Amino acid sequence: MSKVPALHARQILRALEKAGFRIVRQRGSHVRLIHASDPTRYATVPMHGGDVPRKNVASILRQAKLSVDEFLQLLD
Repeated sequence: MSKVPALHARQILRALEKAGFRIVRQRGSHVRLIHASDPTRYATVPMHGGDVPRKNVASILRQAKLSVDEFLQLLD
């Protein structure tokens, strides 16, 4: 398993959208995404300045039910 990188929120959103997630709402600085075909897969991405810490990226991947390797492929 690869190491989870710290990334900007825009990069995370772009990768999740490639994986089939769509933005359903935004409340303040947090964007909520739900998978188009499986509503049990969701993610909440904080849209703060700077990089999202690695532990938060790992939490987002757990919510989205994505492995680190799958996520890294979506970043390319």
